[in-house]
Amino acid sequence: MRDLTRLLTCPHCQEPQLLQLKEDDKDQHLECRGCSVKYEIHDGIPVLLPPDFITMRSENERAAAALAHKRQQASFTDEETDEQWEIGRPHGAPSFYGWLFEEKFRRSIAALFPLLQDATALTVCGGSGLDAEFLARAGARVITSDISLLAAMRARERARRHGVALTPVVADVENLPFGDRTIDLVYVHDGLHHLKEPAVGLAEMARVASRAVSVNEPARATATAIAIGFGVALVQEEAGNRVARLTVEDIVAGLEKLGFQTLEAHRYAMYYKHAPGPAMRFMSRQNVMPLARVAFTSFNRWAGGIGNKLTVQAIRAN
Repeated sequence: MRDLTRLLTCPHCQEPQLLQLKEDDKDQHLECRGCSVKYEIHDGIPVLLPPDFITMRSENERAAAALAHKRQQASFTDEETDEQWEIGRPHGAPSFYGWLFEEKFRRSIAALFPLLQDATALTVCGGSGLDAEFLARAGARVITSDISLLAAMRARERARRHGVALTPVVADVENLPFGDRTIDLVYVHDGLHHLKEPAVGLAEMARVASRAVSVNEPARATATAIAIGFGVALVQEEAGNRVARLTVEDIVAGLEKLGFQTLEAHRYAMYYKHAPGPAMRFMSRQNVMPLARVAFTSFNRWAGGIGNKLTVQAIRAN
């Protein structure tokens, strides 16, 4: 915990290096020496959300709506029905399902892999720690953050169960409790599209990153529009938010304005159901999976540019 506090800043007053660990007879908490706001440490997990998120009070209508949206997202994640699946996947899943996750992660850090060894990495909107686990296995020292406390608790259990080192915190991607340029790599997968204003989350990622960012999101694509028409892809998620499908160009332009140079930016095709069904089990058969992998790889080689997913990887230029 004390090592973590060296990276933290107060999400309320945003003054760096003012959070200090306090202990008394009842509990342990973090307190800002500047504004005196206290932050709960729940069973070892820091809950670093601004006071207005906790009280749901705001001075203007737009901010109040944004807070309600975030609370809805957090509540939906808290109420995840299949906790064991969230902690375990892709462990124990059909082999082709697991391979798709490995392929997606490979694409997400292809240009940044040399930076990962012993780097500090932060996942934002990190859920139950799946992406954080991949980063840890690639050699990074990983902090995984999510606006949901129960998601952070699941990430901690994932780390224990699967033998990886992860540090979970509860945090809002639009108001990260980390100082400027304190984290080597800031990473997001399928998180910014939950936000009303994804550009705000992207700017926070860039502020915190000292070396690199990796953004991996649903892409605005013709293929996705067709999938929505057939009911395969969603316009609105179960949590109630509209899926904000992004473009490679917007993310690249946004990061360039924030002082980053793009190393990798492309779209590709990726599709799987949250929980694998009969088709995934069929493609995982020993005599079928090699053909399924070749078909997937070949499609992306020739037509990935019209795909439904995007990755943008960039390094700090100044």
